[in-house]
Amino acid sequence: MEFIDEELLQYSEDHTSPESDLLHRINRETHLNVMKPRMLSGHLQGRLLSLYAKMIQPKQILEIGTYTGYSALCMAEGLQPDGMLHTVDKNEELEDRVRGYFDASGYGSQIKLYIGNALDIVPTIDAAFDLVFIDADKINYSRYYDMVIDKVRPGGYIIADNVLWSGKVLEKYRRKLDEDTKAVMDFNLYVHQDERVENILMPVRDGLMIARKK
Repeated sequence: MEFIDEELLQYSEDHTSPESDLLHRINRETHLNVMKPRMLSGHLQGRLLSLYAKMIQPKQILEIGTYTGYSALCMAEGLQPDGMLHTVDKNEELEDRVRGYFDASGYGSQIKLYIGNALDIVPTIDAAFDLVFIDADKINYSRYYDMVIDKVRPGGYIIADNVLWSGKVLEKYRRKLDEDTKAVMDFNLYVHQDERVENILMPVRDGLMIARKK
């Protein structure tokens, strides 16, 4: 489901700072060579993630769901000089491609890629995170949130992607309430009712839940 007229979306992108040559390459090669390219954050959302990272100026970033590395590189633009971005993905088939993109960027030494189950890996990372980006399997969104909330410093942010789930959070846009849709709806309500954070659900692309830890 598109939440904004296609021409308005194009107008928005035309009046948004351009993506770097490397990000443009990742965008293009992902659409040409990788399954489910819609999973890529893309130009508009990528610039939003970059701006948030530059405002927060994080020393430690955690990303759950690397895909082809586009969103990681966007957030890395805001890292402190001695900062580190930890990104976790279970798809080992994309590992060489992603590492190549990271090495081609100016942030390769500040990005650590983990291949495996985030539920097993994240608890072993010894860091207090300033920014967490969740963009992985929707069934485990609430579990990921619970897993990271105590590892986020006060004033830190958790951002979750796809929280409007192509509009299926509304009954009129779905045929049935499947497990993924229910998981997203449960997650949205859980974060909204969590007194440890203040939150806003932004209808950008497929929806971003942004929560600031009090």
